Amino acid sequence: MQVDPCPPVQAQQIKTDSLRASDLTNAPGYGSRLAISSSGFPVLPRWCVWVQPAESAEPNRWERRWFGAVDRALDEWSAVLPIIRVDDPERAHVRVERRRPPRRRLADGWRASNGRSVLQVLEVQRQGVWRLEPQVTVMVSPELRSESQQATALHELGHAFGLWAHSLVPNDAMAPVQGASPVLKLSPRDQLTLEWMRRQPTRFGLPLPAPARP
Repeated sequence: MQVDPCPPVQAQQIKTDSLRASDLTNAPGYGSRLAISSSGFPVLPRWCVWVQPAESAEPNRWERRWFGAVDRALDEWSAVLPIIRVDDPERAHVRVERRRPPRRRLADGWRASNGRSVLQVLEVQRQGVWRLEPQVTVMVSPELRSESQQATALHELGHAFGLWAHSLVPNDAMAPVQGASPVLKLSPRDQLTLEWMRRQPTRFGLPLPAPARP
């Protein structure tokens, strides 16, 4: 019997476990800048990803451009991570939506952005087993040039896959302010940081002990 790698959610509950700055100082790449939870880095052995489908059976030119940009960004991450595309959002850890993020109110006023990732830590039951999982909503604006869409998707997916930090080097995909051209490929520093992070101990993805189950 073949095991379903992305089973649907049977039940879930929100866990209060916000990210905080880590106290790591000697991590490679920009690992020392990564945010962490009390349960470890919010990473999984494999990621199930849902991408919002077109509004009609035949996507229009703007939707095709957006899909192409998101597909290329996912292909880049798929070269270094086990990623499975799913058609049902209930099977996904990461949900990619085609919309401009709402403006955020900061101390100096309102701020708009081209993309955003929103993390929620959940206790999730799949196939009768409860596990701690990150659930991330990724928003990528359709109102961008193709390369900017791809760079935005690449960056925001990096957050979704556990890189909750920004690099200070403009050539990194996880830099908030990039150079003259959008960054469309993962840099060696991006990959080094990702590989190091995924080797660190975490409780995400592991079966929860019986007392933690509802």
